[in-house]
Amino acid sequence: MAKAKEIVGEIKLVIPGGGATPAPPVGPALGAKGVNIGAFVKQFNDATASMKGETIPVVITVFKDKTFTFVLKQPPVSAQIRKAAKIEKGSGTPNAMDGGTITKAQVKEIAQKKLAEMTAASLEAAMKTVAGTARTMGVVVAD
Repeated sequence: MAKAKEIVGEIKLVIPGGGATPAPPVGPALGAKGVNIGAFVKQFNDATASMKGETIPVVITVFKDKTFTFVLKQPPVSAQIRKAAKIEKGSGTPNAMDGGTITKAQVKEIAQKKLAEMTAASLEAAMKTVAGTARTMGVVVAD
């Protein structure tokens, strides 16, 4: 029976899709654990080449023999709302509805993408969470 590799650390980063470089924050975070930075950058960029322009959360598991695995997560809800509303950033004043508009269908689509990573018990609860985030950003949810 194969022995499980010993985990020495877990690194959580948010990196632009297809845009990982050895520069901070990637290089120092991985270098501190002794990971081959070049190998990670190449693997990450290959895996996220189709997601250019999106912010991708990634969880990197580092093993005692300096090897690693990583898991890509869905972009943050706020980033998906900005993309759907075609805006650069949300409202500077919370709950001031001047940050654009998204539809209920877009809210449902974002909720479906993020559901596995959310603590919501159902799709409806996830949609309420997404709609609440939109409201906080000043984005109107239209019917």
